[in-house]
Amino acid sequence: MTTTSWHADPLTWGTGPRIFEAFLEPTCPYSVRAFNKFEELLSRAGEDKITVKIRLQSQPWHMYSGVIVRCIIAASTLEGGKQTAKKVMAAVAAHREEFEFERHAVGPNMDVTPNQIIERLERYSGVKLKEAFAIPDLDREIKWHCKYARQNGIHVSPTFMIDGLAQADMSSGDEVGAWVKKVLGN
Repeated sequence: MTTTSWHADPLTWGTGPRIFEAFLEPTCPYSVRAFNKFEELLSRAGEDKITVKIRLQSQPWHMYSGVIVRCIIAASTLEGGKQTAKKVMAAVAAHREEFEFERHAVGPNMDVTPNQIIERLERYSGVKLKEAFAIPDLDREIKWHCKYARQNGIHVSPTFMIDGLAQADMSSGDEVGAWVKKVLGN
């Protein structure tokens, strides 16, 4: 029996000592708003001062959440690793309505299959996902994200942690400058 080896690249950017973790559900509008601020956060705070870590927080009321999260993790196993995963997340963010149900329960996505969601995401991101999506034990990485969130008392997205402490007073609606002050402590 041949065993295929794979590695999910951690969704981590920057090299600084301050750790900013964001628990995101990729189709959540508030998570999308937060995701779209990370490049500016890294730039303004300084990649040598902050490390941004994305933790995927699948939520059942976002009906295709599990499929999308698996696609992102699958993308992180491909050439380019976290940058490929970031392309997939950006594609979801740019076309969020096409991966979500209206009012979490109705709309045209009621007739869409998981394969069609994957194909749609491949089309928008330019990343071929189907083969990586089918990695038999890819769920171990997905379960790690879920377990890590639960161990830290995280249940909804977006939720933010700084150096291991949940920040109840941080929001995706905050200006990036407020995030920088909070993370760097100045």
